[in-house]
Amino acid sequence: MTQRLYIDVHVVQTVPPANLNRDDQGNPKEAIYGGVRRSRVSSQAWKRATRQHFDDQAPEADRATRTKRLTGELTTRITQNTALEREDAGRIAAALLAQLGLSQGKKASDTAYLLFYGNAQLDAVAALVTNEATDLAALDDKALADAVKEWPVAETFTTGHPVGVALFGRMVADIPKLNVDAAVQVAHALSTHETQLEFDYFTAVDDKNEKEETGAGMIGTIGFNSATLYRYATVGLAQLTDNLGGNTEAALDALDRFVDSFTLSVPTGYRNSFAHRTRPSLVAVVVRTDQPVNLVSAFEEPVPAAAGIQANSARRLAEEHLTATQVWGDTPLYAAASHTFSTRETRTKDTVETLTQAFGESVAFADLRATLRTRITTALGEQA
Repeated sequence: MTQRLYIDVHVVQTVPPANLNRDDQGNPKEAIYGGVRRSRVSSQAWKRATRQHFDDQAPEADRATRTKRLTGELTTRITQNTALEREDAGRIAAALLAQLGLSQGKKASDTAYLLFYGNAQLDAVAALVTNEATDLAALDDKALADAVKEWPVAETFTTGHPVGVALFGRMVADIPKLNVDAAVQVAHALSTHETQLEFDYFTAVDDKNEKEETGAGMIGTIGFNSATLYRYATVGLAQLTDNLGGNTEAALDALDRFVDSFTLSVPTGYRNSFAHRTRPSLVAVVVRTDQPVNLVSAFEEPVPAAAGIQANSARRLAEEHLTATQVWGDTPLYAAASHTFSTRETRTKDTVETLTQAFGESVAFADLRATLRTRITTALGEQA
């Protein structure tokens, strides 16, 4: 069994006026923490952004899809692999997926909930049909169901998980055999300081009517705020390895891709209106052997609304890490950071010194990822 290792990822990131993740009123999500209102981005929003980031860099077959339209997706693959018309391919797809016992949605071809699966897994199910497509299409519905009832459809969805499913898991309440325990936990991102909701009142001019009609052709408002966010996620390496069939190298690859994508991804809400994509000012990784530790308590007292919120937030985070290790006697297996602060600037000199005390000298992000993998590999080798 893989040694119990938890990889905590701590990020401090400043975003300009933006609406990354809206609530039911269309405004940026918020939360009360430390007695004041904070900007919030839900864990679901940043997990999806992370998943899309690493899927964009992977071959199509290695990506994961979450959809209610599983039957339609399988039908398309069967049609592409065979000479069948879509109607016949759809009958076969429905018969195959009936083995899973998925509850049906409002539309006959939809499932009642989103199912998270690997594209390669669905490709493998479609491949089962290729050599028998014509014979299966000739059967009536009952005979077709009997013909495919022993085919390994469920087994295909429970093995060979893509990175997305292995990391974030899959929950199917009424079919436990399809469940995959998540290897990743992601916290809601919170601003390190108090924020205020603001509104952008916008107008749009009708280009074809501006001579005949004065004023705007459309008016509206968009809620926004700006914030320095604390973001946190943790990866359980043992669970990740188990989800990937015990393949340690695949788990290390998945971990590296997660750290990269979690760090660099940004939710896309209203991105055309605000162009809010930024890079973090601090990324710190801590490898622990006891339990994950979220350091959000560093910001229970909000950082004062003055110049230097970003640097003060990074210093608070480092101080909280140092305090936790001293009080609780924690000895992380590895701790490192990449950050953008400099000792050449008076207002960030103290921040750099504290960060260095907590995480060591700042390293390039690529080096942080490479060293993280090396340290974990060494620890696993020592265990073996």
